[in-house]
Amino acid sequence: MLEKRYDFRIIEDARNQMWEQSGAYAPKMGGDPFAVMMPPPNITGTLHLGHALDNTLPDILVRRARMQGKSALYQPGTDHASIAVHVVLEKQFSKEGKNRFDYGREAFMEKAWEWKAHSQGTIQSQLRRMGISCDWDNERFTMDDAYSKAVSKVFVELYERGLIYRGQRLVNWDPNMQTAVSDLEVRHKEVKGHLWHFKYPFADGVTYAGEDGISIATTRPETILADGAVAINPEDPRAKDLVGKFVIVPLVNRKIPIIADDYVDPEFGSGMVKITAAHDFNDFEVYKRHPDAGIPLINLLTPEAKMNENCPADYVGLDRLAARKKVIGDFKELGLFIQEVEHTHNVGHAERNEVVLEPYLTNQWFIKGEPLAEKVLHAIKTEQVQFVYDRDRRYMEHWLNNIQDWCISRQLWWGHRVPAWYKEEEVHVGEDSPGEGWQQDEDIFDTWFSSALWPFVTQGWPEKTDRVEQFYPGQVIMNGRDIVPFWDIRMLMLGLEFMEEVPFKAVYSHGLILDEKGQKMSKSKGNVVDPIALLDAYGADAVRLTMASIASAEDMRFSEQKVEQNRNFCTKLWNAARFMEMKGVELQTDDMPPALTHPVNQWLLSELQAVSTKLDEHFDAYEFNQVGYQLYHFTWGIFCDWYLELIKPILDGEDSAEKAETLYFSGWAFEKILRLMHPVIPFISEEIWQNQTGLTATDMLMTRSWPQAATWPTFAEAQSDITWLMTVVTSLRRVRSVGGVPVKSKVNVQVRDDEAVAKKLKEWLPFLHALANVDAIGQQTAAAQAGEMTAVAAGTELIIPLQGVVDLAGEQERIQREIAKQEGELGKIDKLLNNPGFVSRAPAEVVAENKAKKEAILADLELLKQVTVG
Repeated sequence: MLEKRYDFRIIEDARNQMWEQSGAYAPKMGGDPFAVMMPPPNITGTLHLGHALDNTLPDILVRRARMQGKSALYQPGTDHASIAVHVVLEKQFSKEGKNRFDYGREAFMEKAWEWKAHSQGTIQSQLRRMGISCDWDNERFTMDDAYSKAVSKVFVELYERGLIYRGQRLVNWDPNMQTAVSDLEVRHKEVKGHLWHFKYPFADGVTYAGEDGISIATTRPETILADGAVAINPEDPRAKDLVGKFVIVPLVNRKIPIIADDYVDPEFGSGMVKITAAHDFNDFEVYKRHPDAGIPLINLLTPEAKMNENCPADYVGLDRLAARKKVIGDFKELGLFIQEVEHTHNVGHAERNEVVLEPYLTNQWFIKGEPLAEKVLHAIKTEQVQFVYDRDRRYMEHWLNNIQDWCISRQLWWGHRVPAWYKEEEVHVGEDSPGEGWQQDEDIFDTWFSSALWPFVTQGWPEKTDRVEQFYPGQVIMNGRDIVPFWDIRMLMLGLEFMEEVPFKAVYSHGLILDEKGQKMSKSKGNVVDPIALLDAYGADAVRLTMASIASAEDMRFSEQKVEQNRNFCTKLWNAARFMEMKGVELQTDDMPPALTHPVNQWLLSELQAVSTKLDEHFDAYEFNQVGYQLYHFTWGIFCDWYLELIKPILDGEDSAEKAETLYFSGWAFEKILRLMHPVIPFISEEIWQNQTGLTATDMLMTRSWPQAATWPTFAEAQSDITWLMTVVTSLRRVRSVGGVPVKSKVNVQVRDDEAVAKKLKEWLPFLHALANVDAIGQQTAAAQAGEMTAVAAGTELIIPLQGVVDLAGEQERIQREIAKQEGELGKIDKLLNNPGFVSRAPAEVVAENKAKKEAILADLELLKQVTVG
């Protein structure tokens, strides 16, 4: 027996334990494989709402695949997230007035492993609470011993294949963390700053147009100390006279050439650009294009972004911003300062800690991009990998066609050490030290390098395991579109390189979750939603159904009201199960439906067959929002609001054959609904199923077969009849409501000028009585008179006498008041919508809301004016 009240707190933990202890989460080897890799959460604390979406959607697919009899795997694990963990620990150290260098590498690593144990346990607990049916026995961590060995092996093999090299290049440098940062982890922000204009004197006594120097402008005056050239656009009329001349860099008295390069915008500033090849990415490209110009590479900064020994002595040790002020002041003293102009420009910030990044010249390890990109492009062209959304294909192709070499080294401690060894001038790349006297590289790998191996290393590679054979490639990769370049593309690159096959057959990426106003969630705005708080308040099923219902390729608006609405849906389902239990209905687990004779049952089977077919189509197309919509509206609308009401007269009637058929079939149909719901709302569906099937505890809904709707019969005539009956009932209910007929008051219905409809309605009178409190059906030819009201249903005019049922005069006054009220509201909305200023300036959602209100009011007015009360 089910408890009277649906309480998710009681059922969730028990069902979770039952599922895990059953061993059903582990895939059955040898069957039709269906594998999905979990995007491994960073071990940086608790999960956020994006993680709830990232894990719910794959779990829905995997639970369904398991019911389809497939060898279904959802591969769990966590990512060591080197930079993110460094940021977390550095914040903790800062409370003690320390940083990681005060602790040293060994002590820091001990603290990082302690943090990993804490955070990983928290993440596991949260995923379990959400009902994520992972193969927990094969959970992996990107720094476990076997995984780390595989990472080293991949690096060594790529190096031996000529795809990895060490070189001096400009990188985005985080002076706070003192490490290179991936281009993909840079967030460019508009910053209000200044553009400073300075004069560079000509060298060798040259003048031009009466001037003894040129003007250059920069947003970073401190980099002047490393200038190696000045560039002008070759189409600039001054170029023919100035190219080949030299100017002097003030403060350092360096003689540098004027060169021609079409990188320069003649309309910006003075039309002449200083080239600081060691501190600007564009300037570095200019440097590479002019190898004969003798442009020097001068690094001005220490790893902490302070001025180094390559600067004049009075600058050494200054912070970059202090050096900026000093450069401006020194130029003014020399009389070479021209002007300062306010200027808004984009500045690169580190994604993790908001630090302003510096282009910085260092030696790093790189993977060659083009050879790997070519293989991925070929796989896309030959459709070895499919895309749920074509925008992901277009994005990948654009990114791959413009690929740069990938900097994979980081100057951090938490992560996989680069397996390179140094002894004097010698370098050895290998998984193990060559012997005594060799020192291992201090750098670690970019986190995305190790996570790019996730699809095959998690299954036991480089060993030729049964799991690698079974689950590579996977079915689909599912994650937010923001990490497609970080993760999806790189998995394709290294999967094709080492497995000679794409790592997944399809790519599905979703948008970001926004708040209900369409704003990005952030702690500073105070609009971040904690999924654990939602689980505590509404339960896992409500959260899961919400995640499915909002899932979209585009950014999604989230509202807690949606979760509450879905919790109410669970309550509705629970109450439906209790109602059936009280009526003596038992769940029937047969796969095929029984033979049916009653049109109500035939109609429901037809509707169930239709929705099952739609669900299969939506599941296969990754249309999770449609899955959520179909389940919600079919169960609440068709099954609960209509079918359960329609069978009350049958179950309470005297026909034993009809009653027996309905008792059996309603239990059969409800059991199939629970099967359809299980992937999305597993806890409540399993709880109801376990309670009402009477099977042993080892039998689980989770492992029951997925409904095969194609094998079920359908009944067109029953569908037509019940659809017609529902139209009649709906029309009568609306008219009763608008006409003020009390719910408990019985009414007689007269059919005007349609004997066949009158006869048909009499046949359905027990159902009309149960659903619309109709006491009798009659027939008349006259139009509605005073004291009667009319409704039109399925093209037939129905007349309801109100004498003795309502206060006719009072109702007439009430309807007129309601019409006046609605027309007043309509006028206000029309005034807004007819105002071009409102429509153009108001948020789109506000305009849409007012348009929807207008449509609703017009529908109400049509009904109010349709009803005739004498």
